[in-house]
Amino acid sequence: MYNIYSLKDKVALITGASRGIGRSIALTMARFGADIAVVYSNREDYAISLKNEIMSIGRKVEIFKCDVSKFDDTRSLVNNVLEKFKTIDILVNNAGITRDKLAFSMTDEDFSKVIDVNLKGTFNMIHHTYPIFVKNKCGKIINMSSISGLSGLAGQANYSSSKAGIIGLTKAVAKELASRNITCNAIAPGIIDTDMTKSMPDNIKENMIKLVPMKRSGTAEEVANVALFLASEASSYITGEVIRVDGGSCM
Repeated sequence: MYNIYSLKDKVALITGASRGIGRSIALTMARFGADIAVVYSNREDYAISLKNEIMSIGRKVEIFKCDVSKFDDTRSLVNNVLEKFKTIDILVNNAGITRDKLAFSMTDEDFSKVIDVNLKGTFNMIHHTYPIFVKNKCGKIINMSSISGLSGLAGQANYSSSKAGIIGLTKAVAKELASRNITCNAIAPGIIDTDMTKSMPDNIKENMIKLVPMKRSGTAEEVANVALFLASEASSYITGEVIRVDGGSCM
């Protein structure tokens, strides 16, 4: 029986893939048949561990180090991925950083670095893969936003701005590419169990969870399942959307 979620022999390029949500997306897509280009910025040991796990699933996988905020570096990355895989069918822009501070004490560097990695990095990757999708007359672009970009969060002026910008970028690119059978959507996670949230003080995390209608944090796998849906033919008539994975936090 045909599996509508099958990604058999598709090539997925995933930034920020070595841990957390990106890692779960890579593993989920590999389990559904995709070959994976794992992009990381540091912690090569995590990337190698993920590569070994994907290889055990039986899919082709390569790891690539790249600072997505650098325009020329992302161009080289895409060329290197093409050299190894010949094409790219799915782009997941998951790479992101935080530098949380109140706007009053946030430095220019704090603001600019988060914008450069989160928003400009997403643009850079779309820019360099755009011609590939157009040539193939198909493709799936999935951008990682956040509920912080939908409602804003105190202490995250830089992060909220970057994630709101990703939503605008997603909708603009979706309109540009819709007639070419290429979709571009965003996922907006709420509080998710990752290394980032594990480093939070317990009292702050507990207070955040109290505000979630489902009264729990989400898992990286729950976000990955939405990414799988958006990468598959099951979402073929969906583009320009922002799907919240937040337990109802941003209703």
